[in-house]
Amino acid sequence: MSVTLRPMTHDDLPAVMKVERETFPLDAWSEGMLRGELDDQPRTRHYVVAVVGEEIVGYAGLYAAGDQADVQTIAVSEGHRRAGIGGAMLTELLAEAVRRGATSVFLEVRADNPEAQAVYDRFGFERIGLRRRYYEDGTDAIMMRKDLNA
Repeated sequence: MSVTLRPMTHDDLPAVMKVERETFPLDAWSEGMLRGELDDQPRTRHYVVAVVGEEIVGYAGLYAAGDQADVQTIAVSEGHRRAGIGGAMLTELLAEAVRRGATSVFLEVRADNPEAQAVYDRFGFERIGLRRRYYEDGTDAIMMRKDLNA
């Protein structure tokens, strides 16, 4: 399976929203929220989609300003998980953070998502705190940080 990453465009939103709703059924972003993120590119945002054949199977976004960056979201459709797509997109986000001069990258991950936590652990993110009842359904978020100078 060959995966291509490319910048996300407004034309991608219907396919991205399908992945968003499938991946985050309880707290999916709205199309308007994603449109707003795209409208702020390239100033402070960087969004990519992962494409297999002609199908968008994932997307990811980064917010970067000054020396800090935040992983806004990473999602991969159910049938394409555990194939390295999420890791490829995270690698791209980290590279973009470096290109934009960030020295640290932060993120929140659901406390009930050990698979995503394991990916972030492999990439050298450290747990730095907990946001209680952060998600819409009351689930806690684990706050993580990666030092890009290490």
